[in-house]
Amino acid sequence: MDKKDRKIISMLQRAKRPNLSEIGKEVGISAMGAKKRIDRLERENKIKSTALLNVEKLGIIVALLAMEVESSETLENLLRRFEKCPRIIKFFVTIGGYNLFALVWAEDLHSLESITLEKCSLRAQPGIRRYEVYPIREIQYDPFLDLKVVAEKIDPAPCGVDCGSCSRYNAEKCLGCPATSFYRGRL
Repeated sequence: MDKKDRKIISMLQRAKRPNLSEIGKEVGISAMGAKKRIDRLERENKIKSTALLNVEKLGIIVALLAMEVESSETLENLLRRFEKCPRIIKFFVTIGGYNLFALVWAEDLHSLESITLEKCSLRAQPGIRRYEVYPIREIQYDPFLDLKVVAEKIDPAPCGVDCGSCSRYNAEKCLGCPATSFYRGRL
C-alpha cells in the first residue's frame, strides 16, 4: 500500500462515504483512477466495503463475552459451529486466562440473557470452563458495527438449535435467532 492507498482508505472510513470524484480530487488522481485503486484493494483483500449499522440509533445492546476454552479442538468446534451466527459480530482468540472473546448483539436484555444462557449460547457448549458477560454501556468514537442482517430465513438456526422448542422463546423472553423464521425482532 502506498500513500495514495492509505489516503483513500482513510477517506472511505469516514462516517460519510465520499464519491469517487471527491476521492480522486483529494488524492490527486482521476475518479476512474480512484475506482481502480479501490477495486484492487478489495481484490487483494486489503479492504472490504460493507454496510455498517448504527447500534445506538437502532437501540441495539452490545456485549463482550469472555470465555476460557479448554482446548484447541473445543475452540475450533466453537468457531465452526457459530461461524454463521448472526448475533456474533466478531470472535477474538487471545492468550491468557480467557482465551476466546465474542462481541455479540441483542435487541433487549431478555434476548441478551437468552443468547448467553440457552442451548444456542456459547456458554452451553462443551469445553467452556469459565464464562463472563460484559454488556457494553457506551461505544466510543463510532457506533457503527458490522451486524449480520439475514435476508433469507432458515430453520433451524445456523448453530443447529430450533427456536420453536426453546422455553424462553415461547415465553416471549427472547426474540429468536435473526436467521430463522421464528425471529420477532426489528432487524
